[in-house]
Amino acid sequence: MSKKVVIYDVTLRDGTQGEGISFSVPDKIKVSHKIDELGVKYIEGGWPGSNERDEGFFNQAKNEKYTNSRIVAFGSTRRAKSSCDEDLNIQALLRSETSAVTIVGKTWDFHVSEALRISNNQNLELISDSISYLSERVEEVFFDAEHFFDGYKADSKFTLDCINSAVESGAKGIVLCDTNGGTTPWEIFKIVSEIKNTHSKIVLGIHTHNDSGLGVANALAAVQAGANQVQGTINGYGERCGNANLCTIIANLKLKMGIDSVSDEQLEKLYEVSNFISEMANISNDSKAPFIGRSAFAHKGGIHVSAIVKNNLTYEHVSPEKIGNSRRILISDLAGKSNILYKLDELKITDGVSEENITEILSRLKKLENDGYEFEGVDASFELLVKTISKQYKPKIELIETEINTRQIVPSNESSARVMIRIDNEVIENTASGSGPVNALDLALRGAMVDKYPFLNEVVLTDYRVRVVGGNKGTESLVRVIIESSDKSSRWSTIGVSSDIVDASWKALIDSIEFKLMKISS
Repeated sequence: MSKKVVIYDVTLRDGTQGEGISFSVPDKIKVSHKIDELGVKYIEGGWPGSNERDEGFFNQAKNEKYTNSRIVAFGSTRRAKSSCDEDLNIQALLRSETSAVTIVGKTWDFHVSEALRISNNQNLELISDSISYLSERVEEVFFDAEHFFDGYKADSKFTLDCINSAVESGAKGIVLCDTNGGTTPWEIFKIVSEIKNTHSKIVLGIHTHNDSGLGVANALAAVQAGANQVQGTINGYGERCGNANLCTIIANLKLKMGIDSVSDEQLEKLYEVSNFISEMANISNDSKAPFIGRSAFAHKGGIHVSAIVKNNLTYEHVSPEKIGNSRRILISDLAGKSNILYKLDELKITDGVSEENITEILSRLKKLENDGYEFEGVDASFELLVKTISKQYKPKIELIETEINTRQIVPSNESSARVMIRIDNEVIENTASGSGPVNALDLALRGAMVDKYPFLNEVVLTDYRVRVVGGNKGTESLVRVIIESSDKSSRWSTIGVSSDIVDASWKALIDSIEFKLMKISS
């Protein structure tokens, strides 16, 4: 097994081939700097000969300063009917002015005959000519052996001829690609071991895809067999089922295999980098992703939490802090007192909460969850419940009456709402119009209270989510509404449940306002 493994990131090239992912030039620059912070040695910026966006990235990247990373340009071997001097793709690689380039070539005879429609010998010439030409002009040239494993299984002699041609022509490294993602870890280990035996002195890379769900396993198997460069994408972005997830690979290399591809300090940035890039891609991060998922260190069962409090290794294979993640204790009908105590401590609201209060909180939570509530991720509603039960806060808003009028849905969706509430023995009534009944209710409620509590002008609704709870009753089913609110300094989430979506929304809205009032009065 290699003692040193270099990370080569392909998020900005292979990753952008994933469905729904598109980075502008400024986005790509920001992403490249974030990956640089992670300590990755190579960042493949794109294919400069293929589109104006990648050309723009390389033009701008020339003026950027990177601490840990080298920017790499990617392209293909020259076309069969043109010389390297004439080939637009080869010349675009040189114009990128990167110190390293990666050149992709066919190594599966099936692709040579079916895709390129040339002979095997002609393909070897393309590889040799392209790498010889580039290696005289660029510091490092890597040969990306496309469909290597499929090619090796079909005709190992031809595939090895392609590899040997690249090495003899000056390639500093060979990247073995499982382009279709159909190879298994045991096949990877066997084949990479054979290649390592004949090419032990060059950089031997592995590039895997996740079509069989084995992208990460295959990459690690290759490392065990002697590969010393691993390619992948942040969050596993990529075409079809994606590329091997570098977040999982880097963590496993460091924490499971003892290979320092990044430093301890850089590893602690893993969660931050993953989330930053998912935000840039406008794709929700996978909460169940190993190491960097929001749920990767989330604990719900009371027995689990009780043990975690004593020693986190009872139900965690590594400490979340090592990758910049954090432990989360979830509150649900599966919770025990340990969950409640941990959550109180996490939210720093233990003061004033007695043993009797904890018993009542647990009982109330179990009943509410049975009624369709779910307190995972709605800390504001949970804290409001705790402060109410422990008599540290008395809710101020008492609903007397609401009335909602909704006009025809087409062409207008305007609604009006009237609310009558009691606050501090004062009855207040207000009417407002909005885009739909929930917006009208929100505006009417705020309008009724803003004279008395002007700071409510700072509160804005930033997210609104609806989930059907037990949909076997069709339109009579319960709905769960979660509202995220924020002001100038903080953000909080509240919940409401009802068979009436407007009523559920009202409950979540009331909790949101009550939470703000509670924070101001405390």
